[in-house]
Amino acid sequence: MAVKSYNTLLISLILRKYIVMRIFLFSVVLIILTSCGAAKVNYDYDDQTDFTAYSTYNYFGDMETGLSELDEKRLMDALDATLGEKGFMFAEEPDMFINIKSAVFKSQSGNNVGVGLGGGNRGIGGGVSIGIPVGGPKMTRELQIDFVDSNKDMLIWQAISESPFREGDTPQEKSEKIQAVVDKIFSKYPPQ
Repeated sequence: MAVKSYNTLLISLILRKYIVMRIFLFSVVLIILTSCGAAKVNYDYDDQTDFTAYSTYNYFGDMETGLSELDEKRLMDALDATLGEKGFMFAEEPDMFINIKSAVFKSQSGNNVGVGLGGGNRGIGGGVSIGIPVGGPKMTRELQIDFVDSNKDMLIWQAISESPFREGDTPQEKSEKIQAVVDKIFSKYPPQ
């Protein structure tokens, strides 16, 4: 009887450990998947500016965006649509000008495999450990959008986003990713 009770308890503990481990692994995978594709956005603005006073915009004529001509068109189409939804109108003599800068850079992947070797005997120990990088460099696109007051020639709002970038994306994927970044950037405009 005691053996059966012990076996039941042992099976119960193993199942609990298995379930906890599965939940933990699922949580880790979910966190990794959601954090990898998200754009990170930093904002700055002039806190003395009344953003309700701005209703029209245009782009600087001499912008050097750092984007391909097609990506620049995709970005400007996304900006025009988003700004239109927020009540802005495109104008030849605007309240503010928009400047866009972009750069793609490579950063080393944060994934490593650790290999360790250790030993010890009678209070004396030692060890060796190395990290081996896994995967290639990660490509990131930084996108900076500036709003400049056209009368004062003064920067009033700035957003800088960083998002994953892949050169082999289809035109449809590029459009969707650019729109997602623009949506994220303007989710906190106007500043509160």
